[in-house]
Amino acid sequence: MQIKVIRKILEANDRISEQLKGFFREKKILVLNLMSSPGAGKTTLLEKTLTDLKDEFNMAVIEGDLQTSNDAERIAATGAQVIQINTEGGCHLDGSMVLEATGQMELDNVDVLFVENVGNLVCPAEFSVGEDHKVTILSVVEGDDKPEKYPLIFAESRVMLLNKTDLLPYVDFSMEKASNFARSLNSDMVIYPVSAKTRDGMDSWYDWLRKEVRHKKKG
Repeated sequence: MQIKVIRKILEANDRISEQLKGFFREKKILVLNLMSSPGAGKTTLLEKTLTDLKDEFNMAVIEGDLQTSNDAERIAATGAQVIQINTEGGCHLDGSMVLEATGQMELDNVDVLFVENVGNLVCPAEFSVGEDHKVTILSVVEGDDKPEKYPLIFAESRVMLLNKTDLLPYVDFSMEKASNFARSLNSDMVIYPVSAKTRDGMDSWYDWLRKEVRHKKKG
């Protein structure tokens, strides 16, 4: 019975996700589903991205959290359009939540829509929200075995951002080990070591974004 219920939930979400993909395709909006554990630095990385590329792209954010509007307020301070979704205990965003949020946004001239998912390395990977790509942020303070311990989220992601590299001298973290684990799950994954705090490595991430926006605009 439980398996049937889960299958129905996932199938319903997939239908909504396909609807969203059609909508975003029509508007030529690049949609990225940002996922990580709590504290990995998603919001800081997003703040820097929105600030540094604001003269190049019109960007918007759907912000997911269990409670509070703290992160949405930080994003709004960059000047980007943002809407907050509080899941009230739910461990992920799903297609229906994002569909409702898009109905409250002005998306006609948006180039990139970031969906900052709830901090969790398990549930968000199971639910598509109409994104073009999933992007997982792994901070070096979390341990280099996370791709091995939580394989689905890394297997599903197009990009892994290894964040907080400025802390590498102070933690026991092997970039090679984490990258090898991730690529054993997904040989097509692109991996960028970055520090959102110092902006080290962020140019490679920005170049990837530019390429993906151009690709989406071409249809």
